[in-house]
Order: sequence, then structure tokens, then C-alpha cells
Amino acid sequence: MTTRRTVIKAVGAGTVASGLSTPASGVSGAPRAARTDVLVVVEKSNHSVSFYDAVTGERQETIRLPEYPHEMVVDSRGRFAYVGHYGVRMASTVGEGGSAVFVVDLAERTLARTIDTRPFNRIHGMGIDRHDRLYALSEEKAVLLGFDAPSTDTAPTRAVPTQGVKTHLFALSRDGERAYVTGLLSHTVSLVRPHDASVAPVLVTPGLLPESSCLSRDEKTLFVGARKSSALVAVDTRTMKVRRTKRVGGDPLRVYMIDDERLLVTDIAAKTLTAYSTDLRPLRTLHLNGTPSAVTLHPGRPLAYASLLDTNEIAVVDLNRFTVTHTFATHSEPDAAVLLAR
Repeated sequence: MTTRRTVIKAVGAGTVASGLSTPASGVSGAPRAARTDVLVVVEKSNHSVSFYDAVTGERQETIRLPEYPHEMVVDSRGRFAYVGHYGVRMASTVGEGGSAVFVVDLAERTLARTIDTRPFNRIHGMGIDRHDRLYALSEEKAVLLGFDAPSTDTAPTRAVPTQGVKTHLFALSRDGERAYVTGLLSHTVSLVRPHDASVAPVLVTPGLLPESSCLSRDEKTLFVGARKSSALVAVDTRTMKVRRTKRVGGDPLRVYMIDDERLLVTDIAAKTLTAYSTDLRPLRTLHLNGTPSAVTLHPGRPLAYASLLDTNEIAVVDLNRFTVTHTFATHSEPDAAVLLAR
């Protein structure tokens, strides 16, 4: 068991299980400088969450979970991570899926407990606001669940309908008062009020198969990846009208804000990371050796950690030079991750 350290800052992108120590993973070209940042990675086809030294790639510990955990967020103290139990491998997989949120104790590196969300199933999108209130999205029921005190809640404390179909992910305002929910089959983004179900959702169609989105730093613009339209779309968050659409080609799976002026987009068809300006101009493209799914951004350094689904690796990307500095091995199908920056 590794020595525990105090978490200074955590950045993320929520059954019975046990913490299992595992051997160190391989690492390709990693610098050997001593650091203590830890990357916590959901490995969906290994049905686990693992802890890695973010520089050397040493695998420190693995926590086994029920089949196919997917999205994950962490609280502001870096004490608990919340993992959604999707319960199936992919969005196209038929099945009831899971109905739970797993609460992972990041200090003890154990599964602390499980929150039962039945009858809400296929729990996928996860979010947490600045008040440490948790939100979890039921893809099957198209309902956004809320947990006002997730470290102790035993069930959702609120729920709001989204009016989308096959609701997969969402972007959350910092205060938790607005959520922008993507519907894979309705091809919509729904603006919902998580704390006031009396307010009807407002919907927009940004393109075909919108999956991921992110808010600009001032929260006035929502950037959406419309996968089947091969487009990056800017939506006005007040009017819910499309401001601008940029055909980007490929399959824009995930969209992130790097800073006030740049976006980062993963393309799983072209196997690339591309930086765009906020007016949707392409800036730089990096070709990867694997298929990038989720990306985790370092809070204090120009680094991104890209999960490569098919090669079972994390690629560490220098965002200034836009190059891969090194990679390290993970268990099967690394996906969402959070960085515990020390």
C-alpha cells in the first residue's frame, strides 16, 4: 500500500469491491523527475479505477468495480470521486445497464459505498458544482439526478426531466443552476434547471449526434461536438440559438476549454487532438497512435492527459509544443480521469 498524501487540488473532467495493489505499469520515454501528481483513471473494460503516478506512469493501486463504470468527477477537496455505473460498454450496446453511483474514497483508495439510483438506469454523465453538489444523468430515463450532500446521501435528493432522448453527457454551470444535456437520439441539447423542475427545458438542435459539450469561461457560449455532422458548434447559452457552426471532419467526440481563448477536441476517427480558437478556427492538430476518448487538463501546467481506448495508454501532451512527451500503460479501455495535483 502506498503512503497517503494530502490532496491540494483535484481536477476532473460518480456493490461490493476492494482495493487491490497492482504492479507498476510500463512507461515510454517518461521523464524521471520526482513528482507526486496522481492521475485517477476509469478503466471501463477492466471494470476498475486505478491510481497512476502522473509522470512516471507507475500504477499504484486498482479498485475493482462492477461492470462498465464510465464517467467520473471529484469534489473540491479531492477527498471523494463519484463514478457513474453505466453498466454497458458503449452507447450503442443494448441493455438495462447500471443504476448506481460509486463513491470512491481517494485518501483511503477504496470504494467507500454505493448510492442506489433505481429506477434511474444507465448512469453516464456526471457533474459537480462549486458547492460540491453532485449531478448524475440517467441516459435511459432522460432525467438529471441531483445529490445535495453526495458524501452522505443514500439516494438522489432531486430529479429533473430533460426532454431529450438517450441523454448521454452534460455541461454544468459553476453554480449548478444550469445544465446543458446532450441527447444522442433526439439530436438535441437541453437547457435544464437542476434546482427548479417547474422550469421547462429549452432545446436546440446543434447537429446530428451531439455528445460532448463544454462552457466558455464566461459561461455565455456552449461548444458542442456534433459527431455525425462532423461539426463543432457554438450555442448562445441565454437564447439557446446556434451562433456558429464549423465543419471539422472526422468524429469530434469530446470538447474541452484549454483556457479563455482555446478549445481542445478529440477526434476518434482521425485519432487526433485539435486546438481551436473560440471562434472555431483550427489552430494546431496532433496525430496520436491510439484513439483518444477523454482528456484531463492539468490545473497549473500546460499538460493534457489523453486516454487512448484501443492501445490502453495515457498520452501526456505538452500543450505549448503540442507534442506527446511520453505515454504509459493502463488496464483495458482507459476513459474518464481526474488529476490529483499535489
